[in-house]
Amino acid sequence: MWFVKKAQRGDADAFVELIEQNKQAMYKVARSYLSCEADIADAMSEAVLSAYEHLGELKSAAYFKTWLTRILINCCKDILRQQGRCTVVGQVPEEGAVEEMKSNRGFTDLVQELPKDFRMIFVLYYGEGFCTREIAELLDISENTVKSRLRRGRMKLSDILQHQ
Repeated sequence: MWFVKKAQRGDADAFVELIEQNKQAMYKVARSYLSCEADIADAMSEAVLSAYEHLGELKSAAYFKTWLTRILINCCKDILRQQGRCTVVGQVPEEGAVEEMKSNRGFTDLVQELPKDFRMIFVLYYGEGFCTREIAELLDISENTVKSRLRRGRMKLSDILQHQ
C-alpha cells in the first residue's frame, strides 16, 4: 500500500515497483484471454499506461491489484474486439485435486485447455488468490456463477487428466 500512495503522489519509481510486483500476475491474466504473445504484451502495456494515467482515480490503495486486473481485462477484451473474435465473459473433484494437477502437469498448460469462461476464473482464483467475491466484481458476474464455473472447471480438468 505504501508504494501505491507514493505513486499517487507522483513518484514514478514507486509506480514502476508496483508494476514489477504485479507483472507476473498480469501476464497470467492476459494469457488466459489472449494466446498471441504480441497481443499479451500489447494488453499489458495498455493496462500499465491506463493505470498510470488514472492512478489518481483509485479510491483505496488496498484495491490496487484488483483495480489493475480490471483494467487489464478490459484491455484484453478490447484487443479481442478489434480482432473480431471476442467471447466475453461455472461427483465434482475436491479442491485438493487442483493442487494435485498443479504438481502433475503445468497448471498453466492445463488451464489453457479449459473454455475461456472457466480459464479466467481459474487463473484469478488458483493462480492469483482472488476470492470468489472479488472475481465476481472483476468480471461483472454473480458470485454464484463464479462458484459454479470453478466447480464445472474442476470437472473438466479431471476429464482432461483422465483422457491423457
